Amino acid sequence: MLIHSCVLLFGFTPIMGRLITLDTLPLVWWRMLIAALALLLLPITWRGIRKLSPRLFLACCGAGIVLAITWILFYLSVKLTNASVAAVCLGTAPLFVAISGPVVLRRPLKKSDLLLAAAVIPGIMLVVGGIPSGMYLGFGVGLLSAVTLVAFSGINKLLASRANPLSTTCLEMGAGALFIALILALLPDSASAFTLPEGSNLLLLIIFGVFLTALPVALTLMSLRYISVFAQQMAVNLEPVYAVLLAIPILGEQQQLDPLFYVGVVLIVGTVMAEPITRWLGRKVR
Repeated sequence: MLIHSCVLLFGFTPIMGRLITLDTLPLVWWRMLIAALALLLLPITWRGIRKLSPRLFLACCGAGIVLAITWILFYLSVKLTNASVAAVCLGTAPLFVAISGPVVLRRPLKKSDLLLAAAVIPGIMLVVGGIPSGMYLGFGVGLLSAVTLVAFSGINKLLASRANPLSTTCLEMGAGALFIALILALLPDSASAFTLPEGSNLLLLIIFGVFLTALPVALTLMSLRYISVFAQQMAVNLEPVYAVLLAIPILGEQQQLDPLFYVGVVLIVGTVMAEPITRWLGRKVR
């Protein structure tokens, strides 16, 4: 139940990427900075950070950098396409889990994993066929964000049982914000990126950083103590469903997309959701 509450909150994040008018790097920087500052207000966060070993501290910071890269790619995809297309790209993450898992763990590739990969490909092709050609680059960037999301989820699983979720999340957000700040500092006209936004952008960023970032990321890390990375990713696959449905009344994105896109979404989400159900039924039969 906890992970599904997080997924519902995450479903709003692609929408925020369209509503907030900042460029990708400042958008992600403010999101991570606000989230880190919000968590630093809690005494339990400080206590947890002080208890961390140097190795765990660095691991949390490393995870934060991976997450920053993931979000940069994801929100660049949102800007290049729209909220619906970018969210669907993240929904392909279990495909990369299925393919990369055997390589990382040095075990044989299962037939079920190959079937999952094969079944998702037609859905991806339908999605590509249902979007304008000008969105192809953004779609590719979105798939890259799914790859890095898998890496972040794996690292987070290792951290889940070793540190306080609030402390871990705070360090991840802080390290990610510092990483992006260093990138911004090297870019021309970097001063404008660090200027405090005004009006609706500022209000949306506060909501984004606190209620749609710090809260769900911490709760997700907490839930990882009790579920596998794969089970977590399956639950997160509902995020594209929420995002696509929310984008219709809020952003009117259905006008930009062909019906083939929505057929592809159903196929992708249906495939990745069917896989854990099949595994569960198999264990029941045995």
